[in-house]
Amino acid sequence: MLALTVLTYIFIALFGMMIGSFLNVCIIRIPEGESIVTTPSHCMKCGKKIKWYELVPVFSWLLLRGRCSGCKSPISAQYPLIEAATGILYTSIYYRFGYSVETLIYCSMTSALLALSVIDFRTFEIPSGFNIFLLIVGAARVVTDLDNWLVYLIGFCAVSIFLLLVFFISRGRGIGGGDIKLMAVCGLILGWKLIIAAFIIGCVLGSVIHLIRMAVTKEGSVLALGPYLSIGVFIAAMWGGPILSAYLGLFSIV
Repeated sequence: MLALTVLTYIFIALFGMMIGSFLNVCIIRIPEGESIVTTPSHCMKCGKKIKWYELVPVFSWLLLRGRCSGCKSPISAQYPLIEAATGILYTSIYYRFGYSVETLIYCSMTSALLALSVIDFRTFEIPSGFNIFLLIVGAARVVTDLDNWLVYLIGFCAVSIFLLLVFFISRGRGIGGGDIKLMAVCGLILGWKLIIAAFIIGCVLGSVIHLIRMAVTKEGSVLALGPYLSIGVFIAAMWGGPILSAYLGLFSIV
Protein backbone atom coordinates (compact mmCIF):
# COMPACT_ATOMS: atom_id res chain seq x y z
CA MET A 1 0.00 0.00 0.00
CA LEU A 2 2.83 2.40 0.82
CA ALA A 3 4.48 1.74 -2.54
CA LEU A 4 1.18 2.36 -4.33
CA THR A 5 0.67 5.62 -2.41
CA VAL A 6 4.17 6.81 -3.29
CA LEU A 7 3.67 5.92 -6.95
CA THR A 8 0.35 7.77 -6.98
CA TYR A 9 1.97 10.94 -5.66
CA ILE A 10 4.82 10.62 -8.14
CA PHE A 11 2.36 10.20 -11.01
CA ILE A 12 0.32 13.22 -9.90
CA ALA A 13 3.46 15.34 -9.52
CA LEU A 14 4.71 14.36 -12.99
CA PHE A 15 1.29 14.97 -14.50
CA GLY A 16 1.21 18.37 -12.81
CA MET A 17 4.62 19.24 -14.24
CA MET A 18 3.40 18.28 -17.72
CA ILE A 19 0.43 20.61 -17.29
CA GLY A 20 2.88 23.24 -16.03
CA SER A 21 4.81 22.90 -19.29
CA PHE A 22 1.62 23.70 -21.19
CA LEU A 23 0.93 26.63 -18.86
CA ASN A 24 4.33 28.05 -19.80
CA VAL A 25 3.24 27.96 -23.44
CA CYS A 26 0.07 29.86 -22.51
CA ILE A 27 1.98 32.41 -20.43
CA ILE A 28 4.44 33.18 -23.21
CA ARG A 29 2.21 33.01 -26.27
CA ILE A 30 -1.21 34.33 -25.26
CA PRO A 31 -0.04 37.92 -24.56
CA GLU A 32 1.73 37.85 -27.94
CA GLY A 33 -1.37 36.64 -29.76
CA GLU A 34 0.44 33.46 -30.81
CA SER A 35 -1.35 30.12 -31.16
CA ILE A 36 -0.94 27.71 -28.23
CA VAL A 37 -2.02 24.75 -30.36
CA THR A 38 -0.72 24.88 -33.92
CA THR A 39 2.69 26.52 -33.47
CA PRO A 40 5.46 24.02 -32.56
CA SER A 41 7.57 24.69 -29.48
CA HIS A 42 10.56 26.82 -30.42
CA CYS A 43 13.29 29.01 -28.99
CA MET A 44 12.03 32.56 -28.48
CA LYS A 45 15.42 33.94 -29.59
CA CYS A 46 16.56 31.97 -32.64
CA GLY A 47 13.30 30.19 -33.53
CA LYS A 48 14.89 26.72 -33.42
CA LYS A 49 12.28 23.99 -33.15
CA ILE A 50 12.63 22.25 -29.80
CA LYS A 51 13.06 18.48 -29.96
CA TRP A 52 10.74 16.23 -27.93
CA TYR A 53 13.49 15.18 -25.50
CA GLU A 54 14.14 18.86 -24.73
CA LEU A 55 10.57 19.26 -23.52
CA VAL A 56 10.75 17.03 -20.44
CA PRO A 57 9.48 19.28 -17.61
CA VAL A 58 12.16 20.62 -15.24
CA PHE A 59 14.76 17.98 -16.15
CA SER A 60 15.38 19.22 -19.71
CA TRP A 61 16.05 22.73 -18.44
CA LEU A 62 18.55 21.35 -15.92
CA LEU A 63 20.29 19.13 -18.49
CA LEU A 64 20.52 22.03 -20.95
CA ARG A 65 21.84 24.20 -18.10
CA GLY A 66 19.17 26.75 -18.82
CA ARG A 67 20.34 27.48 -22.38
CA CYS A 68 18.99 26.84 -25.88
CA SER A 69 20.74 23.90 -27.54
CA GLY A 70 20.95 25.93 -30.74
CA CYS A 71 21.86 29.57 -30.08
CA LYS A 72 22.89 29.03 -26.43
CA SER A 73 20.67 31.92 -25.33
CA PRO A 74 19.51 31.71 -21.69
CA ILE A 75 16.18 30.01 -21.13
CA SER A 76 14.12 31.74 -18.45
CA ALA A 77 13.97 30.02 -15.06
CA GLN A 78 10.23 30.61 -15.30
CA TYR A 79 9.92 27.33 -17.21
CA PRO A 80 11.11 24.91 -14.51
CA LEU A 81 9.61 27.06 -11.74
CA ILE A 82 6.10 26.97 -13.22
CA GLU A 83 6.42 23.26 -13.98
CA ALA A 84 7.63 22.44 -10.47
CA ALA A 85 5.02 24.71 -8.88
CA THR A 86 2.21 23.01 -10.78
CA GLY A 87 3.45 19.59 -9.70
CA ILE A 88 3.61 20.69 -6.06
CA LEU A 89 0.17 22.31 -6.19
CA TYR A 90 -1.40 19.23 -7.77
CA THR A 91 0.05 16.91 -5.13
CA SER A 92 -1.05 19.33 -2.38
CA ILE A 93 -4.60 19.31 -3.69
CA TYR A 94 -4.60 15.52 -3.93
CA TYR A 95 -3.21 15.25 -0.40
CA ARG A 96 -6.04 17.50 0.84
CA PHE A 97 -8.97 15.99 -1.07
CA GLY A 98 -7.82 12.54 -2.26
CA TYR A 99 -9.73 10.78 -5.05
CA SER A 100 -12.64 13.19 -5.42
CA VAL A 101 -14.45 15.61 -7.69
CA GLU A 102 -12.89 18.45 -5.69
CA THR A 103 -9.42 17.32 -6.72
CA LEU A 104 -10.33 17.50 -10.41
CA ILE A 105 -12.15 20.81 -10.03
CA TYR A 106 -9.45 22.49 -7.96
CA CYS A 107 -6.55 21.22 -10.07
CA SER A 108 -8.23 22.65 -13.16
CA MET A 109 -8.95 25.91 -11.36
CA THR A 110 -5.43 26.20 -9.97
CA SER A 111 -3.86 25.67 -13.40
CA ALA A 112 -5.78 28.62 -14.81
CA LEU A 113 -5.09 30.79 -11.76
CA LEU A 114 -1.35 30.14 -11.96
CA ALA A 115 -1.09 31.06 -15.64
CA LEU A 116 -3.32 34.14 -15.48
CA SER A 117 -1.47 35.37 -12.38
CA VAL A 118 1.86 35.47 -14.21
CA ILE A 119 0.30 37.15 -17.24
CA ASP A 120 -1.57 39.71 -15.12
CA PHE A 121 1.56 40.46 -13.08
CA ARG A 122 3.44 41.27 -16.30
CA THR A 123 0.77 42.93 -18.41
CA PHE A 124 -1.92 44.11 -15.94
CA GLU A 125 -4.46 42.18 -17.99
CA ILE A 126 -6.30 38.90 -17.46
CA PRO A 127 -6.97 37.26 -20.85
CA SER A 128 -10.66 36.51 -21.23
CA GLY A 129 -9.95 32.90 -22.21
CA PHE A 130 -8.94 32.04 -18.65
CA ASN A 131 -12.18 33.40 -17.21
CA ILE A 132 -14.15 31.47 -19.82
CA PHE A 133 -12.29 28.30 -18.85
CA LEU A 134 -12.98 28.97 -15.16
CA LEU A 135 -16.65 29.55 -15.99
CA ILE A 136 -16.75 26.06 -17.51
CA VAL A 137 -15.07 24.65 -14.39
CA GLY A 138 -17.66 26.48 -12.29
CA ALA A 139 -20.49 24.98 -14.31
CA ALA A 140 -18.96 21.54 -13.74
CA ARG A 141 -18.80 22.27 -10.00
CA VAL A 142 -22.52 23.11 -9.95
CA VAL A 143 -23.47 20.02 -11.98
CA THR A 144 -21.51 17.76 -9.61
CA ASP A 145 -23.16 19.30 -6.52
CA LEU A 146 -26.68 20.18 -7.63
CA ASP A 147 -28.10 20.03 -4.11
CA ASN A 148 -26.11 23.19 -3.31
CA TRP A 149 -26.59 25.01 -6.61
CA LEU A 150 -27.87 28.15 -4.87
CA VAL A 151 -24.65 28.43 -2.83
CA TYR A 152 -22.63 28.59 -6.05
CA LEU A 153 -25.05 30.95 -7.79
CA ILE A 154 -24.86 33.38 -4.87
CA GLY A 155 -21.09 32.93 -4.95
CA PHE A 156 -21.09 34.07 -8.58
CA CYS A 157 -22.65 37.36 -7.48
CA ALA A 158 -21.42 37.85 -3.90
CA VAL A 159 -18.10 39.61 -4.59
CA SER A 160 -18.44 40.42 -8.29
CA ILE A 161 -21.48 42.70 -7.84
CA PHE A 162 -19.66 44.66 -5.13
CA LEU A 163 -16.62 45.02 -7.41
CA LEU A 164 -18.86 46.04 -10.31
CA LEU A 165 -20.22 48.89 -8.18
CA VAL A 166 -16.65 49.91 -7.35
CA PHE A 167 -15.84 49.82 -11.06
CA PHE A 168 -18.69 52.16 -11.98
CA ILE A 169 -18.22 54.52 -9.04
CA SER A 170 -14.49 54.85 -9.71
CA ARG A 171 -15.02 54.91 -13.49
CA GLY A 172 -12.73 51.94 -13.93
CA ARG A 173 -9.89 53.27 -11.80
CA GLY A 174 -10.65 51.27 -8.66
CA ILE A 175 -10.77 47.76 -10.11
CA GLY A 176 -10.22 46.05 -13.44
CA GLY A 177 -12.90 44.29 -15.43
CA GLY A 178 -10.83 41.09 -15.50
CA ASP A 179 -10.72 41.01 -11.70
CA ILE A 180 -14.51 41.33 -11.53
CA LYS A 181 -14.98 38.42 -13.92
CA LEU A 182 -12.37 36.39 -12.04
CA MET A 183 -14.23 36.77 -8.75
CA ALA A 184 -17.52 35.88 -10.44
CA VAL A 185 -16.34 32.62 -12.02
CA CYS A 186 -14.30 31.61 -8.95
CA GLY A 187 -17.38 32.33 -6.82
CA LEU A 188 -19.26 29.85 -8.98
CA ILE A 189 -16.58 27.28 -8.14
CA LEU A 190 -16.23 27.97 -4.42
CA GLY A 191 -19.64 29.19 -3.30
CA TRP A 192 -20.44 32.44 -1.52
CA LYS A 193 -18.78 31.81 1.84
CA LEU A 194 -15.44 30.75 0.44
CA ILE A 195 -15.31 33.43 -2.27
CA ILE A 196 -15.83 36.15 0.34
CA ALA A 197 -12.99 34.64 2.38
CA ALA A 198 -10.87 34.42 -0.78
CA PHE A 199 -11.49 38.08 -1.59
CA ILE A 200 -10.54 39.24 1.91
CA ILE A 201 -7.40 37.09 1.95
CA GLY A 202 -6.40 38.29 -1.52
CA CYS A 203 -6.91 41.97 -0.67
CA VAL A 204 -4.94 41.70 2.58
CA LEU A 205 -2.08 39.88 0.86
CA GLY A 206 -2.10 42.34 -2.03
CA SER A 207 -2.00 45.37 0.27
CA VAL A 208 0.77 44.06 2.51
CA ILE A 209 3.00 42.63 -0.22
CA HIS A 210 2.61 45.61 -2.54
CA LEU A 211 3.39 48.08 0.23
CA ILE A 212 6.57 46.11 0.92
CA ARG A 213 7.44 46.13 -2.79
CA MET A 214 6.83 49.88 -2.94
CA ALA A 215 9.15 50.42 0.01
CA VAL A 216 11.90 48.06 -1.14
CA THR A 217 11.89 48.31 -4.94
CA LYS A 218 10.19 51.70 -5.40
CA GLU A 219 7.33 49.97 -7.22
CA GLY A 220 4.49 52.24 -8.37
CA SER A 221 1.18 52.39 -6.57
CA VAL A 222 -0.70 50.54 -9.32
CA LEU A 223 -0.79 46.79 -8.70
CA ALA A 224 -1.98 43.74 -10.56
CA LEU A 225 -4.63 42.38 -8.21
CA GLY A 226 -5.21 39.12 -10.10
CA PRO A 227 -2.25 37.21 -8.60
CA TYR A 228 -3.26 38.10 -5.04
CA LEU A 229 -6.91 37.25 -5.63
CA SER A 230 -5.77 33.95 -7.14
CA ILE A 231 -3.73 33.14 -4.04
CA GLY A 232 -6.77 33.99 -1.92
CA VAL A 233 -8.95 31.67 -4.01
CA PHE A 234 -6.46 28.82 -3.67
CA ILE A 235 -6.14 29.26 0.09
CA ALA A 236 -9.93 29.43 0.47
CA ALA A 237 -10.38 26.29 -1.64
CA MET A 238 -7.80 24.36 0.38
CA TRP A 239 -8.42 25.59 3.93
CA GLY A 240 -11.35 28.01 3.76
CA GLY A 241 -13.65 25.78 5.80
CA PRO A 242 -11.32 25.47 8.82
CA ILE A 243 -10.38 29.17 8.56
CA LEU A 244 -14.02 30.25 8.64
CA SER A 245 -14.81 27.87 11.49
CA ALA A 246 -11.89 29.19 13.53
CA TYR A 247 -12.86 32.79 12.82
CA LEU A 248 -16.51 32.32 13.72
CA GLY A 249 -15.43 30.39 16.81
CA LEU A 250 -13.88 33.61 18.14
CA PHE A 251 -17.39 35.06 18.45
CA SER A 252 -19.12 32.03 19.88
CA ILE A 253 -20.51 32.31 23.37
CA VAL A 254 -19.08 29.74 25.71
